[in-house]
Amino acid sequence: MRVVVTGAAGLVGTAAAEALDKAGWSVRGTDRSPGRWVDVAGDLRDPQVRADAVRDTDALVHVAALHAPHVGTVPDAEFWAVNVDATAALLGEAARAGVRRLVYISSTSVYGHALVAQGTAVWVDEELTPKPRDVYDDTKLAAERLIASGPIPAIALRIARCFPERPHVLAGHLLHRAVGVDDVAEAVVLAAGQTAITGVYNIAGAYPFTPGDCRDLFRDAPTLITQRVPRVAAAFRERGWRLPASIDRVYDSRAAARALGYRPRFTALDFLS
Repeated sequence: MRVVVTGAAGLVGTAAAEALDKAGWSVRGTDRSPGRWVDVAGDLRDPQVRADAVRDTDALVHVAALHAPHVGTVPDAEFWAVNVDATAALLGEAARAGVRRLVYISSTSVYGHALVAQGTAVWVDEELTPKPRDVYDDTKLAAERLIASGPIPAIALRIARCFPERPHVLAGHLLHRAVGVDDVAEAVVLAAGQTAITGVYNIAGAYPFTPGDCRDLFRDAPTLITQRVPRVAAAFRERGWRLPASIDRVYDSRAAARALGYRPRFTALDFLS
C-alpha cells in the first residue's frame, strides 16, 4: 500500500512517515522544508504540488498546517488559506487521483474554552463540544468538518501535546494532557490501515486517572498522583520538582482504543526513568 504524508519534515510528519515505513507502507512525503521523507518539495497551496503529492497513492496522511505558536504572528487570513482552503483543494485533488483513505491530524486544542475548569477538572472525551478560542482552533475544526463531508473515507485524530517542553513541565503534562510522538505515529498507522473507521478520535497518553477523579485532581492533585503513581511522585521529589498542585483537564482516548486498538505506551514514568 502506498501513502503520502504532508508536513513530512515536521515532528509528527516525520514520526508518522517512519512508523508507516516500518509497518510496510510505501511512503512518500511533501513539505516546504527538506527532510528524509520529503519527495515533493513545495507549498500545498500550489496546484502542481498538490497534484504531485497525491499521484499514485492509496492513502493520504495530512499533517501540514499552521499551528498554535503561529497565532498572533501570522495573519488570520493565512491560517484560513493554509489550514482550510489548501486542505479543501488537497481533498479534491486526492479524490480525483483515486485516494481511498484520508487521515487528518487535528488537535485537542479545538476544544478551546470547553477546557476551562470550574471547580473540577474537565474530562475531555469526544462528547465534549468544542468551543474554539482562536483562529488555530477555528481552522482545525473547520478542516475536520471538511474531511468529514468529503468524498474520501476519512478519520480525524485530535492529538494531545507532543512537542518538546521543559523537563519538569513535560513530566507533569504526561500525567494528563501530553502524548509521546511515537504513540501518535502508531495511531496514524492504525488509522491508515482501517479504512472502514471514520469520525473523530482523541489521541492522548496513558494516564492513571478516571472520570471519577476530576474533583480531587482539581482540588489536590499531589495526593491523588502519589496514590496512583507513587514512583512518579518519588521521581519528582528526587529531582526537587513540585507535583502539579491542580490538574485542570484529562484527555481521554478510550474511544480510539475501542475503535482502532490504540494503546499508548509512553508514560510519565518512562520519561522520568
